[in-house]
Order: sequence, then C-alpha cells, then structure tokens
Amino acid sequence: MNRLLFIVIFVFSLPAISADLVVGSPAPDVEATLLDSPTRVRLSANQGKVTIINFWATWCAPCREEMPAIQAYYDKHKAEGLEILAISMDDASNLAKVRKVAQSFTFPIAIKSEANFKGLGRVWRMPSTFVVDKDGILRKNGHVGDPEVTLPLLESLVTPLLNSR
Repeated sequence: MNRLLFIVIFVFSLPAISADLVVGSPAPDVEATLLDSPTRVRLSANQGKVTIINFWATWCAPCREEMPAIQAYYDKHKAEGLEILAISMDDASNLAKVRKVAQSFTFPIAIKSEANFKGLGRVWRMPSTFVVDKDGILRKNGHVGDPEVTLPLLESLVTPLLNSR
C-alpha cells in the first residue's frame, strides 16, 4: 500500500516539476561553462538575442538526428542575433564521447556537470529544447509538446522572434 501511495504521489507531482515554466513568462536563468573553455555563458546576458537551449545526450538517437538541423539553422541565423547553448546530459565520465560529437558542430556546447539549469526543472526527456526571445521571455517550453526539433519548426518558431522589433 505504501508503494502504491508513493507512486501516486510521484505521478501527480510530475506536472509541478515544470509548472512554473509558462510560455510567455520570463525564462529562468541558465548558465554553463563551455566544453574545453573557461568561458561561462549566462542566458541573462543574452538580452537582445534569441536563445535556443537544447538538451541532448550522446546515447540519444533523436538528439543526434536533430543536431545537424540546429547547426544549419545556427549557420543561417547567427548573424541575426541567434544564440544556441546545447547542454549534454551525459555523465562527466562520458566527456570524451561528448567532445567527439561536439567536434561536428560550431554552436556552444556544455555538459550538465558544468551547467546550472535548475530553474528549468528536471530535464527528463531527450531531446528537450527551450526557446527564449530577445526580452528573456520563454517562447518554447521543452517539457511539453513534440520534443523533435526540425528546420521547418525552427524557421516557423524562431525566425519571427529574430525579426521582431
């Protein structure tokens, strides 16, 4: 009976994990030290820029499949004020694998052990992508909806944010 009660409490508490993340509300700050660099990036320092925060892992096939689309979008729009932060959810013991994957991409990449994203709640599904507009407002909550990121999705969701103002 205690086990059943625990399961029920756990399941009903899941929505609370990301309940504070409401599209249209200020995004919580995220910060990370980039791979092989002393550079520490902060979402709050990106005012005036649109930021995509992508959580991925080397063991996640859908993550690896969408990363080329993110790279293509970044190449096309970085001069327009687009920032990307990809955070690997791999354990630090897999840093060599993360570095190997990261070599294929030019957008900033960090590993979870060097990042603080507590304000986003527990990142439990891979991939998870969040979009924050120029004013620091959350425009895509990676906890809800289709987790897949494609070039057409980025063009329809992010490009209007880049062109605003």
